[in-house]
Formats: sequence, C-alpha cells, structure tokens
Amino acid sequence: MPVDSCIPVIPSADLEKSLRFWADGLEFSVSSEMREDGKLIFCMLHQGAVWFMLNRRAGNPVKPENFEGIRLYWAPRDIGETRERLKRLGFAVSQFEDREYGRTEFFLTDDDGYSHCFGVPTQA
Repeated sequence: MPVDSCIPVIPSADLEKSLRFWADGLEFSVSSEMREDGKLIFCMLHQGAVWFMLNRRAGNPVKPENFEGIRLYWAPRDIGETRERLKRLGFAVSQFEDREYGRTEFFLTDDDGYSHCFGVPTQA
C-alpha cells in the first residue's frame, strides 16, 4: 500500500501552551485552527512538507504517572541553533551527546510530557 504522507495527531492538555514549543521553538506555522468557547482545541501545523495536528487531549487533561505517549526524533538543519532557541524559550534541553551509532543528539520533554530527540550525524 503506497502512502504519500502521514500526519501525526498530538494530544495536548493546553494547545496554546503547546504552541510555544511547536510554533515558537520549532518554527511550525499554524495553517488552521478550531476553538470552543474561545479556547483552542485543534490546529494544523506545518513546515514545508511536514505536518502535525494538535488536538485537545480526550479524558482527563492530567498526564497519568506512567504515561509515555509518543516520542519524536527530529533532524534539524542546524542542531546548535535549534538547541539554543529552545533553551532561550525556557525548555530544559539536555547537553549534546555523541552516540556510538554516529549521531550527535540532545533531548527535551515538552509541556505535554512528550519526549523529543534532536539528532544529526556526528562530525568527525
């Protein structure tokens, strides 16, 4: 079955707060949104051909203690600039780690508890 694209749906307890990471931190653009009683409950985000859908988390908005959720691996064009921008926005970013499998990576957990890894090939 050929697939042209996939748009991950990211559940969020507070979409406005989540946009600080997605729009301000990763520079995604909001292409459409839906509000209920003035509160953002859905939006489409894109950056070039990459798309994500943020959606209000169903059920209890509090993250369960053993919640793992999704994990995302990002390949930024400039890993140093990406890390510094996220750090300036107040995200707790890890130090760079040179991994044995040839990648230089850093990590952060966003406000919804999702784990993000940013990696590029390690420079010799």
